Amino acid sequence: MSDLLIRGRVLTFVSEPQGIDDGDSYRFYEDGAVLVRNGKIAGVGSYGDVARQAGQGVRIADHRPHLVMPGLIDTHLHFPQTQAIASYGAQLLEWLNTYIFVEEQKFELSEHAAFIAGRFMDELISNGTTSAVAYCSVHPESVDAFFTAAEERNMLMIGGKVLMDRNAPEALRDTPQRGYDETKRLIASWHGRGRAHYAISPRFAITSTPEQMEMSRALVAEHPDCYVQTHLSENRDEIAFATSLYPQARDYTDIYARYSLLGRKTLLGHCIHLSDGELSVLADTGAVGVFCPTSNLFLGSGLFDRDRFDKLGARHSVATDVGAGTSFSMLETMGEAYKVLHLQGQRLSPLNSFYMMTLGNARALELEHRIGSLHIGADADIVVLDSRAKSAMELRMQVASSLAEELFILQTMGDDRCVAEVYVAGCAMKRRRETVGAHQANELEMS
Repeated sequence: MSDLLIRGRVLTFVSEPQGIDDGDSYRFYEDGAVLVRNGKIAGVGSYGDVARQAGQGVRIADHRPHLVMPGLIDTHLHFPQTQAIASYGAQLLEWLNTYIFVEEQKFELSEHAAFIAGRFMDELISNGTTSAVAYCSVHPESVDAFFTAAEERNMLMIGGKVLMDRNAPEALRDTPQRGYDETKRLIASWHGRGRAHYAISPRFAITSTPEQMEMSRALVAEHPDCYVQTHLSENRDEIAFATSLYPQARDYTDIYARYSLLGRKTLLGHCIHLSDGELSVLADTGAVGVFCPTSNLFLGSGLFDRDRFDKLGARHSVATDVGAGTSFSMLETMGEAYKVLHLQGQRLSPLNSFYMMTLGNARALELEHRIGSLHIGADADIVVLDSRAKSAMELRMQVASSLAEELFILQTMGDDRCVAEVYVAGCAMKRRRETVGAHQANELEMS
């Protein structure tokens, strides 16, 4: 693979911003460049310096005046819910039974799973997301489809089969032993293959018996390098139901703690209604609470209290949570995150928003050495953002006077139209796929 020099206004974070004026938290090059070699970043800095390093004859992708940043990262979503997004009028448990469990039964069919997996990956790319953590369905076919689609695009993805053996339709239930056996086989097939990482995925305490939770504990003990993903304290009815099923637990968080499922590679979706004691357990174990603003608003679940997480030392990340989340766009998600926190008197600066979507989420996944920032040796996952992509944004940008202001415009007004290009391991993906899609559509029209 020949070298590629990506030119533009380069921005990458090096630490968590401590305020809107924290210039030490990032590196910004007004005329900058990123040198890509064999899917990795080989140089980053001012265009002149990096161009000299690249030497004569290097291919140049000139994206000026757009922003060149690390690819965006999404830490919680459900690929089988891609066609169930925007399902009307229910809160969590009713929504699951009315829409989601019906939709997920389709994923027994390999052809359907493969079709949705491909569309799912392409939606992520179109929105500038280059890595994500996703739930598959209970069917092993869905996991194979998920990782196959990611492998075809060379995307760093984390995912796994959900484990469910109760409180779901029979067609979506496994057994403790079958869930264990299928997960073991899938880990052997996919974990560490290319850029794939496996997540052991008991859906939540409501849909797993104590026997299945024991099997989940065994899987985690046998595969400590895998991730764990589940849901915690999204909805008050959910909390009451879960704790009634595990009366020996002190609270909802204690259910997972009793089965040794909490650790630095554990991702807990939502975490809205947690006591200080539960947050302290998350802080002690290093487990990550995942802030899903659009889905929390859409399902009427509640407001994530980021400042209390910070005060008690608990880790957190941010995610779209499609399909309860209403957009694949991390930009739109951070626009809603701003509002959720604003309602609670908490500030979310644009610097912090873009840190969270990149280096912050990479740190939550303990993958900051590979993704989330533009540094030598990192995987060349890169997004190019156009802050003037929409006419209203172009008009607003005429009076923007700082980088932070531009980022806030992207955060509050941006969507997939602002994603000018996406590089996955150094390969340009968005325009190519849009061109292929348009060509296929024309062929269909002519036939």
